Amino acid sequence: MDKNLYGREISSAEWEGDPTILEVSQKCPAFNMENGKWRCQRCGNSEQLIKGPCNCGDDCFFCAACLNMGKLKKCTLLYSLPEINEFPQLTHSPLTWEGELSAEQKRASDAIATTWAERGERLIWAVAGSGKTEMIFQGISDCLQAKGRICIASPRIDVCLELAPRLEAAFSGIPLALLFGGMEDAYCYTQLTIATTHQLLRFKAAFDLLIIDEVDSFPFHNDKTLNFGAEKARKPNGALLYLTATPPREMQKRVKQAKLVATILPARYHRYPLPEVTCKWLGDWRKSIQKKNRRSLLMKYIHQLIQSERRFLLFMPHIGLMKELENWLHLLYPELSFTSVSAEDPKRVEKVKAMRQEQYRFLITTTILERGVTFRDIDVFVIGTEDRVFTESSLVQIAGRAGRHKDFPTGLVWYGHYGQTRAAKRAVRQIISMNNEARKGGLLHAKLSDV
Repeated sequence: MDKNLYGREISSAEWEGDPTILEVSQKCPAFNMENGKWRCQRCGNSEQLIKGPCNCGDDCFFCAACLNMGKLKKCTLLYSLPEINEFPQLTHSPLTWEGELSAEQKRASDAIATTWAERGERLIWAVAGSGKTEMIFQGISDCLQAKGRICIASPRIDVCLELAPRLEAAFSGIPLALLFGGMEDAYCYTQLTIATTHQLLRFKAAFDLLIIDEVDSFPFHNDKTLNFGAEKARKPNGALLYLTATPPREMQKRVKQAKLVATILPARYHRYPLPEVTCKWLGDWRKSIQKKNRRSLLMKYIHQLIQSERRFLLFMPHIGLMKELENWLHLLYPELSFTSVSAEDPKRVEKVKAMRQEQYRFLITTTILERGVTFRDIDVFVIGTEDRVFTESSLVQIAGRAGRHKDFPTGLVWYGHYGQTRAAKRAVRQIISMNNEARKGGLLHAKLSDV
């Protein structure tokens, strides 16, 4: 039997293995009638169904919501094999990470291990830079030793690419699969998987422990299709863990109503406060870029960052303006090494890696780097916080890029704007509130002068 079908759900058109395997697989229609509507069994969509001619000769249609994963038609069958956890029995802990958790990290780690043991559901609400990745290691180790199958999923490719080498190092003897759209390597059955949340649509009752990192991030948040895929991908008795620094309001409401168990960590592992935000009025910064006004407030603050000789990130709301600013800055500062990066950039992975290796003085970016990436010692300048792309959640996450490293726990965070928004004000209040909670709990160094 081909192990690659265990816990997977695939149509006959997509299957590239031995066709006789499909004959002994479980079969189900690609669409079911539910409440008077046809519903896609791969993604749960019942709205985006497109009629079209088909060789089946019937009144056929396909699902447009998951079309990027292959056309799924009404006349198609979905095939799967039950996940039987065909993994070797481990005789000792597979965790090869030798670091030490802080007391707060250990509290969260124990809660995660309990959630796995009880096959429960839990939110880990921990500020950016609290060390969430290290907190999940023990729970993963316990699941691996029980021959359980684990998936760590994130809506962002960049987060998955950052997680993969860290998990490989922490569990050096466990094969790991990294799944995302456009990946070059063929899928391989493994006990430990890192995947974008879109890839969960390809699984059915596969994972004993499903961890969704950055649960509030686009496109997972408010996407019924991706939430359907996540629920379908874990086993009925599987444990579910959410990780984020900025849970959605409806999730916070569930916590307050005691409908969702949460472990809240208001402090970073190195016990220094979150860098608090300074708001900078920029005037019409868009016109400043278009007119190339060197005396504008925008250029004053960028020049100030450059003169400080520190490395930094410039966040911008739109790719067009980002490229325009980049081209202008190359003319003004030809001696500096910097670049821009966005979701459309084919070299995004290489550029982020180069920034991490300190080959660039600064990076101009869209919100793709708002979360899940760590640079050793940087300042952060958000340009145009009045744009609606900058939500409360994204602004808190962006601020969390600064001061993450224990040897460099401080950094400037500026919100540049042409008018304050409710989202920006809430983000500033949320950061202050978390620092206050951490101080009340005795989780920060006693004196700010210790920073």
